[in-house]
Amino acid sequence: MTQSTPELVQALRVTAQRLRDGAHYEWGHMGRCNCGHLVQTITAMTSREIAESIDFAMDEWSEHAKDYCEGTGHKVDDLFLTLQQIGFDYRDVMHLENLTDQRVLTRLGQHLRRNCVTDVTLYMTTLADILEEDYRQRHTVDILSLALTA
Repeated sequence: MTQSTPELVQALRVTAQRLRDGAHYEWGHMGRCNCGHLVQTITAMTSREIAESIDFAMDEWSEHAKDYCEGTGHKVDDLFLTLQQIGFDYRDVMHLENLTDQRVLTRLGQHLRRNCVTDVTLYMTTLADILEEDYRQRHTVDILSLALTA
């Protein structure tokens, strides 16, 4: 489950903006698809560097996520670990690739098309909003609980 972190919120917003600004989008390419663009933002790798880093094993991110098991030594593991460090796990990768996180869909009240860059940017922006709200709420509660115990 996605963790609400400022780094993830920022990465989602930056990625959505890059896509809105015309970054090359190609759903069937590991470095230019939904998750590929998020990885570009987080790692500063190019789409080609992402593909090279996994020996051009151009399976979909969701396929890699289904097979993901930490510590296997597969090159894609490093990319998953990088995503995990900012709060995005393998299930989130599958949701991002297919635009299926129910929190996002419920908020939007509509189904999204996974190969439509406009829908991808809407999804990322909405997920960033949800995560930012969650983060702010959790940290407000933390501050209030500290004040109450003092």
